[in-house]
Amino acid sequence: SLAKGDEKSPSCFGYPLSIFFIIINEFCERFSYYGMRAVLVLYFKYFLQWDDNLSTAIYHTFVALCYLTPILGALIADSWLGKFKTIVSLSIVYTIGQAVMSVSSINDLTDHNRDGSPDNVSVHIALSMTGLILIALGTGGIKPCVSAFGGDQFEDDQEKQRTRFFSIFYLSINAGSLLSTIITPILRAQECGIHTKQRCYPLAFGVPAALMAVSLVVFIIGSGMYKKVKPQGNIMIQVSKCIGVINLPRSEICHNMRKASEKRLIAQTKAVLKVLFLYIPLPMFWALFDQQGSRWTLQATTMDGNFGSIQIQPDQMQTVNPILIIIMVPVVDAVVYPLIKKCKINFTPLRKITVGMFLASLAFVAAALVQVQIDKTLPVFPAAGQTQIKVINIGTDGATVQFESPLQSVNVLSMESTGYMTFDTSRLQSVNIISGNKTATEVITLPGGSRHTLAVKNAASIAAKWVSLFINNLPDTINITMGDTAFETLMSFSASNYNLFPGGRKDNIMAIINSIPCSVTSKTLGFGSAYTIVINGCTGNTLDVTYSEDISPNTVHMAWQIPQYFILTCAEVVFSVTGLEFSYSQAPSNMKAVLQAGWLLTVAVGNIIVLIVAGASKLSEQWAEYVLFAALLLAVCIIFAVMAYFYTYTDPNEIEAQFDEEEKKQVKKDEDVYEKQTEAVSQM
Repeated sequence: SLAKGDEKSPSCFGYPLSIFFIIINEFCERFSYYGMRAVLVLYFKYFLQWDDNLSTAIYHTFVALCYLTPILGALIADSWLGKFKTIVSLSIVYTIGQAVMSVSSINDLTDHNRDGSPDNVSVHIALSMTGLILIALGTGGIKPCVSAFGGDQFEDDQEKQRTRFFSIFYLSINAGSLLSTIITPILRAQECGIHTKQRCYPLAFGVPAALMAVSLVVFIIGSGMYKKVKPQGNIMIQVSKCIGVINLPRSEICHNMRKASEKRLIAQTKAVLKVLFLYIPLPMFWALFDQQGSRWTLQATTMDGNFGSIQIQPDQMQTVNPILIIIMVPVVDAVVYPLIKKCKINFTPLRKITVGMFLASLAFVAAALVQVQIDKTLPVFPAAGQTQIKVINIGTDGATVQFESPLQSVNVLSMESTGYMTFDTSRLQSVNIISGNKTATEVITLPGGSRHTLAVKNAASIAAKWVSLFINNLPDTINITMGDTAFETLMSFSASNYNLFPGGRKDNIMAIINSIPCSVTSKTLGFGSAYTIVINGCTGNTLDVTYSEDISPNTVHMAWQIPQYFILTCAEVVFSVTGLEFSYSQAPSNMKAVLQAGWLLTVAVGNIIVLIVAGASKLSEQWAEYVLFAALLLAVCIIFAVMAYFYTYTDPNEIEAQFDEEEKKQVKKDEDVYEKQTEAVSQM
């Protein structure tokens, strides 16, 4: 039944004009969701300063929530508000959530001392969590409604157009995902801020928020053209009730027609339960698949993203998946499957799903092999009870630095530095510095589990200072700017704090010395590297600087991630596409929504599995965690293969046709009984 005033909507090229608003709406919404999600784990790691494990846990909790809320959205749409009002109301919640996320990432919100870092991180965390909960409610709530609402716009005789609409609809999802995972990491890599320049997370979250607002406005503009089907009750509620009475005897006094319809519903529910039983092992696939946005992105932060003239950001590597999907889907359908068929191999849907699970397991073995190579290149940081110290000599004379308890001595030439030396923090008490004919002693009180750089200089007397990024080796006070980032004013022989810069590029370093600007282009700052830069002087407006490498650049190239992305994308093509196709082919026509909800639930459970496995395993090596997930999926794959072997394919249309025939016979029987009863009454 249609809402009042819903006449046949205007058409364009044989399609209802209203669907174009729905497709634009879906493109903007998917851009918003995937754009925000692409930079989320790096926001946790670098802005909120969470470690890799906590960042991964919160990321997967959020994704799981996004795939649990569709059940709520379907119930609201089918039982209460209808699809249109549900989409509008939850899109408003969604837009507010995206806006809150953008605000939460504004560094200057709590940076009252203007030192470049938030003074009250808990405010940013609270806003972030509020924003993510609202986004999960919004994106999950509208997920089951938008595509179904688009399907509602077509007439019964427009089956061909409806099928093509769903293809275009899926294309808009992938287009939004692809563009957003390219664009938002670029926005994140920019520098912005009111008082201090930081990575531009407000813009990276703000653009998706703006796209979500556009999505909502576009959808509302088309309101007058939509065919709005009134809510008719939720089939999932009926199925839940039916499961409870499948094996219960029915009262003989029920009307025959009601009895027949209940018998049909019970048979349909049994068919759905049969498919849902096969869903039980599937979450393990999604547990691996969704780690593209968490563990694999974090893995990319330890790799070299220099692709010649293009510098790829770690979160941009996720674009490999949608790009390969666009290529692989037609190739697999047009080339791979026909070749398998020619080889006389019966590649059934359940066998395809089994192969998909095996390939995903293989992808994580590939990720583990890459991780082993990365681990060989990573610096060894101090444990909790250890301290690492590096010495840099910025004076004109050589220096000998002696650490006591235990005694360790190093000689450092002028403008040279040592590597990091590891000490037991509790035994590290003082350091003696000898340069020329002078001696000085520095008392050491340093926290454990961290690295420190000691700058020494022999001038009028020996000076020693714990330093980080920039060291002013001039007698004058200077102001330093690197790129768009301005550092605090540096007194003579003082140092600035470290700051983050996009890897793989050069930046302009400018120092204002006695009101005279002096600049130089920095060396290429490799991905993952850290430097201490000494400002030595200025000659003809050219700044004289010396670099001391604290952490060497990443050497394993990001291109080594492409094989694991390729294998996982192949797995997705044969698993995800086939899984939905199989589910729809085995389900009665009125049970599609139940299986859609069940399918989305497997994604949610998969993300919860990541939390459980990563939390319970306590593995210190990342490669070992990858192997653990690969082994778990391989075991689940074997279990699924056994379940699939015993599965019997059915044709729901044939079953429904049998029920239609039985109902016709029952109606005829009832009519005959009624006629006989009428005749008997008339003869009395």
